[in-house]
Amino acid sequence: MSHSPRIRTVLSCTTLVAALGAGATACGSSDGHPLSAKPYDAAGQIAFNGPVGSKKADPDKPLEVTAEGKDGRITDVTATDAMGRYVAGELSADGTRWHSTTPLAAGAHYTLRVSTEDDDGSPGRKMLTFDTQTPAEKKRLKVTFGPEAGKYGVGQPVTATLSAPVKDKEARAAVERALKVRSVPAAEGAWHWVDSETLHYRPKEYWPANATINVSSNLDGIKVGDQLWGTETKPLKFTTGDRLEAVTDASSHWMTVYRNGKEINSIPVTTGKPGYSTRNGVKVVLGKEYSVRMTSASIGASDFYDKQVYYATRVTDSGEYVHAAPWSTGSQGNANTSHGCTGMSTGNAAWFYETVRQGDLVKVVNSYGEDMPTFGNGLGDWNMSWQNWRKGSALLSGTKEGPSAADAARLRPHV
Repeated sequence: MSHSPRIRTVLSCTTLVAALGAGATACGSSDGHPLSAKPYDAAGQIAFNGPVGSKKADPDKPLEVTAEGKDGRITDVTATDAMGRYVAGELSADGTRWHSTTPLAAGAHYTLRVSTEDDDGSPGRKMLTFDTQTPAEKKRLKVTFGPEAGKYGVGQPVTATLSAPVKDKEARAAVERALKVRSVPAAEGAWHWVDSETLHYRPKEYWPANATINVSSNLDGIKVGDQLWGTETKPLKFTTGDRLEAVTDASSHWMTVYRNGKEINSIPVTTGKPGYSTRNGVKVVLGKEYSVRMTSASIGASDFYDKQVYYATRVTDSGEYVHAAPWSTGSQGNANTSHGCTGMSTGNAAWFYETVRQGDLVKVVNSYGEDMPTFGNGLGDWNMSWQNWRKGSALLSGTKEGPSAADAARLRPHV
């Protein structure tokens, strides 16, 4: 946008005041018009392509303001909706035309402020208001945030589930721009497209301990793609507790539990035996169940078992738990005998069950098992490098349709 002669006059005047010192309190423009002159009504100097009367504007069509006649020019245009969102635009070098360069929101109320000047440099102003049309409900894209409001561990990702698939890169970028995540204390983070209807957000590192995370959306009325518009989204607020991590070494058969980096317990355990080795990697606690029935039929195991298990803390969707295993106390701390779960004494399992919460971290190392997949079997988000995580953002570095072939191959459920 070019600057008008009027603005250059103001700058020159400011310089003159500074040169004259404190005694100089006012000055006029070189053309004799006082700088404090009240702007005139520019209604007769401009034309606007917006709706007339009670009609509503088509949000698919750009706004346009043009200068009428030869006795003036447009110097500035601002357009905002009731939520304070600005509409980007371009003003021609000669000040004869301004047009919007970003889509309008649907079902929104807009205020358009136009500034002009005449041939003498006198300022003009005009404010216009209008509403935009609301698309049919079937054309609306809804977003549902997760988890539910509450207190979680520092490993809990934010999830966003869309009501319709979004595949186009530009459409994905529009969605991402509207989704806001704010952490106090602050934490660098990014969205990652798991598939065309699901996004996850995580920080570069884990969330800060005892943080407050607010998740919101400005997608309401925003055009996402062809005939698809965003709608209002319920915001989400949750907090984190202490940083609690349980690290299981499958080769030494011990679990060490840390709170904020300090060891608080060390527990003898048994993990998956050959053929059922426990997955390596970072898992996030998904939930807790006081009692769970586990059977060989659920995983297709050749050796029969049917057990009622207590103090069960779930870490994968396919049935991997940390739980009480009183039948294997002789092996705990010495050998791996389970079908993939991490077993411990009833007393230790009860302690673990009462100590951890959803979103806490459970890491397994030195197992002969496969790696925990990033997506598709719980929350393995932390097993992807930050560099690759950013590649799943439409704004930062492209998109990703879903789990890699390697990840998908790893999703063989076992307990």
